[in-house]
Amino acid sequence: MRKNLKTGVRLRPVDLARGHGLSTQAVRNYEAVGILPAADRTPHGYRTYTPLHACALRAFLALVPGHGHRTATSVMRAVNDGAAEEAFRLIDESHAQLLDDRRTLQAVERALRDLESMPTPTAVSGPPADTFIGPLARGLGIRPATLRTWERAGLLRPRRDPRTGYRVYDQADVRDARLAHQLRRGGYPLQQIAPLIAQVRAAGGPEPLESALRDWHDRLSARSRAMLTGAAELEAYLQARG
Repeated sequence: MRKNLKTGVRLRPVDLARGHGLSTQAVRNYEAVGILPAADRTPHGYRTYTPLHACALRAFLALVPGHGHRTATSVMRAVNDGAAEEAFRLIDESHAQLLDDRRTLQAVERALRDLESMPTPTAVSGPPADTFIGPLARGLGIRPATLRTWERAGLLRPRRDPRTGYRVYDQADVRDARLAHQLRRGGYPLQQIAPLIAQVRAAGGPEPLESALRDWHDRLSARSRAMLTGAAELEAYLQARG
């Protein structure tokens, strides 16, 4: 028989906070935004919690590493409002994002494998039209302004056509733009991408990115495991709610 966590033992805010390194104010804030169900009050107005609240707190804190604070908050609020299906939808979206991130990582790795067989670009007097800013931006699915931002950040170094002044992207620039695009999708800020691109450019290959890709793999694996932990704690809370 499942133990009823809604009655019996009464807990103070400090009892919930102490086991998780939280302040009592944090516990009260979690209740205020709906992460915890509403607490009962003593005749003197003091909050009293139950083991069910402790279970909710464990579920929320377990959800945060895998899903982020905002999604974890929305999941708990949905559960506490009796909208379990909405909570499941939010979790599904988070898993879908993780899968998309894995696919992005795979795309980066494929791009790097392509680079290994790419010949060193040579200067050409008449580059094809698809190396101008518009076609390159369309090919990557980004705006030309993004390419100009990457240029200012040092990720790209297109030359200028001496007659028109237009930017011209050779094979190395296209390679760098493709890598920058994939790494941005993977969550890397420009200030981290710039030195990687500079090393690839100087070395003529993708070797400097190997460490970043290993770190990316590790972060995705950590999120996957955190999601499993969060799912177990959330299921325990759903069971406790009955």
